[in-house]
Amino acid sequence: MLWFKALHLIAMVCWFAGLFYLPRLYVYHAMSEDKESRERFKIMERKLFYGIMTPSMFATFAFGIGLLIAGSWQLYASSGWLHTKFALLLILALYHYFCWQWLIDFRDDVNQRSHIFYRWMNEIPVIFFSRYHYFSCRKTILTSKRAASIAARFKKQPIRH
Repeated sequence: MLWFKALHLIAMVCWFAGLFYLPRLYVYHAMSEDKESRERFKIMERKLFYGIMTPSMFATFAFGIGLLIAGSWQLYASSGWLHTKFALLLILALYHYFCWQWLIDFRDDVNQRSHIFYRWMNEIPVIFFSRYHYFSCRKTILTSKRAASIAARFKKQPIRH
């Protein structure tokens, strides 16, 4: 189970690195004026999106599901933080989809948005990463309290031989 957790975290860090960097490339791409720069940005954006971000997103989901199947589901299913985390992940997947749409706009040279728009879009992953991290840390606190209450219930029961 620790391997699932380690691979889940590695995949999540890679996915977020792409979510942080791709909109920054869009800022520079929107500001570029010469054809050579625009073509270079198209290559960088394509490689980042298809080579790092998308596989990392799928790996994050796969290893996260693996963690739940491996034994965490019973412990976390009734926790509100897990449902909130799922909602945040769905919103991040939607943001990933928008990044893909913007990639296509740049690829086809039909982008109509300014670099300022992409600067604002570059802040969205920061907000979600902070919320994602908050709920992961909160899970540890809630899980510790829940485990302590379960252990206390077992101590009260007499041992039967």
